[in-house]
Amino acid sequence: MISRVAKGRLQIRQIYRLLQWIHIGDKVQIRKMLKLGVQNLINLTEPRDGTGVLHVAVSANNEDMTRFLLSLGANPDIQNKRGCTAVMIAAELGVLFYCMYPTQNHAHCLQVALNYHADVNNVSQEGNHVFQMMCERAHECTPTCLTMLDEGANPDATNEQTKVTALMEAAKAGSVQLVRAILRKGGNPNALDMNRLSAAHYAAMGSFLEVMLLLSAFSANMGVMDMEDCTPLHFAAVTGDLNCCKFLAQRGCNPKIRNQEGLLPRQITKNMGHKAAAKELKKAERRQGKTCNVDKLMSDVWALTLHDWSYEFRDEILEAFEDSLDEVEPETFLSVLQELNAPVTEKQLNVVTSTHSTRREPLININDFIKGVKYIRKQFLISLFLPKKKKTQKERKVAKRRNNFVLTLPVCTLSPEVMPRRPDGGPPQFMIEAIFRFLDRRGFTSDNPPQHPLMIDSEWYIERPNKVFISINYCVKSGDQESLDFAFSHGVPVDVKDPFYKTPLMVACSSGNYEVAEYLLSKRADVTQRDQFLWTPLHHAAFAGQVELVKLLVKAGASINALSLNRGTPLMNAVLSSRPSCVDALIHAGANVAAENKRGHSALDIAHASGDSTIIDLVKEKMNSLPKPNETKGKKKPKQVNSPKKSLDDKLVFYAFFFLTFKC
Repeated sequence: MISRVAKGRLQIRQIYRLLQWIHIGDKVQIRKMLKLGVQNLINLTEPRDGTGVLHVAVSANNEDMTRFLLSLGANPDIQNKRGCTAVMIAAELGVLFYCMYPTQNHAHCLQVALNYHADVNNVSQEGNHVFQMMCERAHECTPTCLTMLDEGANPDATNEQTKVTALMEAAKAGSVQLVRAILRKGGNPNALDMNRLSAAHYAAMGSFLEVMLLLSAFSANMGVMDMEDCTPLHFAAVTGDLNCCKFLAQRGCNPKIRNQEGLLPRQITKNMGHKAAAKELKKAERRQGKTCNVDKLMSDVWALTLHDWSYEFRDEILEAFEDSLDEVEPETFLSVLQELNAPVTEKQLNVVTSTHSTRREPLININDFIKGVKYIRKQFLISLFLPKKKKTQKERKVAKRRNNFVLTLPVCTLSPEVMPRRPDGGPPQFMIEAIFRFLDRRGFTSDNPPQHPLMIDSEWYIERPNKVFISINYCVKSGDQESLDFAFSHGVPVDVKDPFYKTPLMVACSSGNYEVAEYLLSKRADVTQRDQFLWTPLHHAAFAGQVELVKLLVKAGASINALSLNRGTPLMNAVLSSRPSCVDALIHAGANVAAENKRGHSALDIAHASGDSTIIDLVKEKMNSLPKPNETKGKKKPKQVNSPKKSLDDKLVFYAFFFLTFKC
């Protein structure tokens, strides 16, 4: 063991001082100490751990200082009390940790280290895996990461502190080649980090559609939620990428799930100004929970996963059937897909086989299976997300003619006759005077005193603002109670309606302003008022998911089972908001869970369509507690048929309401 521990007070003080200058990096002071200090000071070690000058330089990864000390005569074979030389410490830190840069020299060093069997799964003392750290730089050194993976790096390499995996870093960088290599090596696409973020979340942050296609092909769960209840669709909504939002909504992301801020992905795209993405997400919300199997075509998540998998492994599939023609027997088709580990069960494979094999055409066309045209609905095909061929000028003209026609639909508003102007010629009553606080900024201050102590000339220079009228519902949203007080004290009704049939209480409930709603109720606001859709304030509060406002309105005497134009109840609106606490509050207040709207859907049907298991359990529990109707043994109840007269009356009432609404 080569070691020379400092002894005596002078040697100990000088070696500690020298190590301090090395840590700082002051070469002038180092030269001075070695010239004026004790003999062979550069090769002494401190008495506690036996640390020498090269140990400090190597631990700090200071290559320049290491070269400088070696030039001054530092012995690289000096060992500390653990028996480690400077080279051993460099190996402990991991040679590969310093080869993760996109230069030819670093690539050469990496290859040399790998030739001498460097550990590709080395983990630092902080818990950083060398392969995971390389994947952080995947955008600039993807070939280096692929080399590490070929040499046996763990595809599930994870940072022990943050739980971020190599696949997550590759997805975050958008490296399609590296993501594909990690997944084919067995990387887990459903791993979660400390914030419950998955690789799909990181891919959605950068709108990397090709990465999402790969993750879907390897059975990644696209609907997983993070600590803030955000799905990958919420992150894609921020970027506003149309194809990413459409793909995620089709592959398992529920577009009706709200995050902890109460926002849907569609609302995020709308707030960010992404109109096309918001329109697509609105379609996805309508489609959520509905099953439509037209001509045996499917849109189930497992079928779409198989479709994405077949596109990713199309070369392997075609190679497995190279001995046969384009069409094969169903038994051969099943056996080959099972050998290739298709991400579906045997029962599901039989369903797919039945869609391809018929009596007229018993054989299965392999190309049709890869394209998915015989078992996947057209709008869900992967070909829609791939780069499209540019249209010719003639085709663009034809498409432009088709898109020229726009059907205009008038917005239903109150007529001017219902909202007359004020007797003094002022605006209608829903426009109230805004009260502004103004400061006398040009008055006397300590820096600008008056010429005489009794001089008060404020009235000469104060400019009072002109009257400004704003909508009363704008004051409700902003919480301007001062302007509301002034308006109500001057005769404005508390239940005045704006041109869109909304009262201040309705707007307070829909915007979640509890203080203003409580203030309006103290002014005796009517909780039974209805808008053009026959929604009451309780409908608006339930649809916004405001639990406290729901309890406040119920306490104020709001009708818990009020019916809207489509015979919807506040409970149905609460189910649509995906807020279990709001649904629970209405159920405990006595809401009718068995009520049905005009489409014949109950609260339980709407809950199933939204896909929220908590709400489904709440509604089921309430329905199971209801008394069951008496069943007559051996007798079938006659089917009730509405009389023609009653059906005609209902139609007349509906058309009358429709006519009056659009007339005004």
